[in-house]
Amino acid sequence: MQETEVSVRDIHISDGSEEEDSMHEQQNSNNEQMVEAFRNLLLLHGQLPAKHGDSNTLLRFLKMRDFDLGKAKDAFLSYMKWRVDSKVDLISKEFKYEEYGEVKKHYPHGFHKVDKSGRPIYIERLGMVDLNAFSKATTIERYVKYHIKEQEKTLSLRYPACSIASEKHVSSTTTILDVSGLGMSNFSKSARSLFMEIQKIDSNYYPETLHRLFVVNANSGFRMLWLALKTFLDARTLAKVQVLGPNYLGELLEAIDPSNLPTFLGGNCTCSDRGGCLFSDEGPWNDPDIKAKIQETFTMGDADSEEHTMDKVSENASTNQKEDSGKNMITLKKYASLRDAVKEAQKRIEMLEMSLHETKRAMNGLAEIIETIKPNQTETTNCQM
Repeated sequence: MQETEVSVRDIHISDGSEEEDSMHEQQNSNNEQMVEAFRNLLLLHGQLPAKHGDSNTLLRFLKMRDFDLGKAKDAFLSYMKWRVDSKVDLISKEFKYEEYGEVKKHYPHGFHKVDKSGRPIYIERLGMVDLNAFSKATTIERYVKYHIKEQEKTLSLRYPACSIASEKHVSSTTTILDVSGLGMSNFSKSARSLFMEIQKIDSNYYPETLHRLFVVNANSGFRMLWLALKTFLDARTLAKVQVLGPNYLGELLEAIDPSNLPTFLGGNCTCSDRGGCLFSDEGPWNDPDIKAKIQETFTMGDADSEEHTMDKVSENASTNQKEDSGKNMITLKKYASLRDAVKEAQKRIEMLEMSLHETKRAMNGLAEIIETIKPNQTETTNCQM
């Protein structure tokens, strides 16, 4: 199958030149300023929560809405409401997916190692999904909870671990979907329901966590299905998708080392000692030393793991930035006081305008009365004679 018009070939990969480094530094600086402006906006409206207000989360929602502060605020508040309504924290801590092993047999999927940039790799073998057996093993509701728990684990553990291992900030995933044999006949009502629910959650509540999506082994039967699936994806996601036929290996090897790619995708890894690559969950997030470093960031009791872990390992979480944040808080207080003073002045102006309006009305009324009782000019002349 030919590549679609949307291809990651269009994405420019840095070659480490000084010019690009300068551009990246400028972009990071701009992002930091926008994040600070977003944080101040939420603070000024009393809508910045104690949890989940870290720089990385705010930046994801800014990117999601093309750095429109108002739209980003609405999306972020919708996310926070969803977390409460869906009891996400409770799912993350207490939900047990007992049917995990059975589901994996009928829906092969999982995280497996990292790409050349240190991002976690997520793989699904959609062409091997047995929907009937899947439906007997679990329910859509329980699978959705499992998916949410995995997303939370990725934010709080996988990304921080990859950041530590690669010594650079990691906050997105490289995904591979093997669609061999997949077509419209596979897109049943239950499959559509699951796909739409997962897509809704990922798009609205975990935005900007996809770096690149490879769809491999796409045949002619997948063309019609892809046309239907594309309607559910936003433009930013579509720009990260590359649909490839059976000759996909060269594209994958540009992004992923063969030792980190399973043999069923043309790589060298089998994870035979761990039940297979999609059962292994192999990656730096399982390194005891790295996990210990991440655990050290939990210094505020039950504080949210993403907030403290991601800020700890992010390149934006330096001591200088924290000092700047304190200065920004002082400036913010001054700005809030000024805002209140302006509002008070506006109220006084409105009251003065109302008073002037009433005075004007009274003066107009008085003028009308004077005009009514003013002696006729002819009568005045006769009286003078």
